[in-house]
Amino acid sequence: MWDTIQRMAQFEFVAWLVKWILEQESFDFDWDHGNSTKSLQKHKISSENAEQAFVNRDLLVPLGIQVAPVTNEPRFGALGTDFSGRKISLCFTIREGRIRIISARPMSKIERKNYEQIR
Repeated sequence: MWDTIQRMAQFEFVAWLVKWILEQESFDFDWDHGNSTKSLQKHKISSENAEQAFVNRDLLVPLGIQVAPVTNEPRFGALGTDFSGRKISLCFTIREGRIRIISARPMSKIERKNYEQIR
């Protein structure tokens, strides 16, 4: 169990990310074969469902920027819902103003509870 806890990403809130997301009139996404199919295969969440969490405008960015484990580029965490109301946890980066979703999965029980309390 300790190995599992150590591998979990840790995030720190950043205000500029919330402001940036709220200021966007629309979002451009950066997909390739690897990141467009990974979440579908592992978690049954398509790239379209992941994008919907941003389009829905109910996206919460309580997770902020990933501080552990260390990565080569800034990674961010967010919680949101797709058009069907499915609650999704997202990990993404921003490249040249475009959102590149690294992973999308169903929210954990704790994430759902936190999401509902904030909403």
